[in-house]
Amino acid sequence: MTQFKTLAIAAALSIASIGVFAQATPRVDQRQANQDTRIDAGVASGQLNAHEANRLNKQQNHAAEVEAKAKADGTVTKAERRHVGKVENRTSENIRQQKHDAQTAPKP
Repeated sequence: MTQFKTLAIAAALSIASIGVFAQATPRVDQRQANQDTRIDAGVASGQLNAHEANRLNKQQNHAAEVEAKAKADGTVTKAERRHVGKVENRTSENIRQQKHDAQTAPKP
């Protein structure tokens, strides 16, 4: 797990523990976990090289930031939910494209 992810998780847990998040987004959280798993599997199988994986992880971090910003005021509006969904859709499509392109990780 990257240092940024660790810090992001710690910050989210701290905020959640003081009750700032009035509305949870479990589907988004599960989707982010699934996409992290897809990236890790792509690295393990050699479908993703280090550069691709780093770029995809940055996109995942951006999606987490968009979600946190949407939750910051305690309410996730329909427009915010739609924006988070679009960011997640874009990231998901980029994972698919990168896993199926001609570039692969070098063999050890």
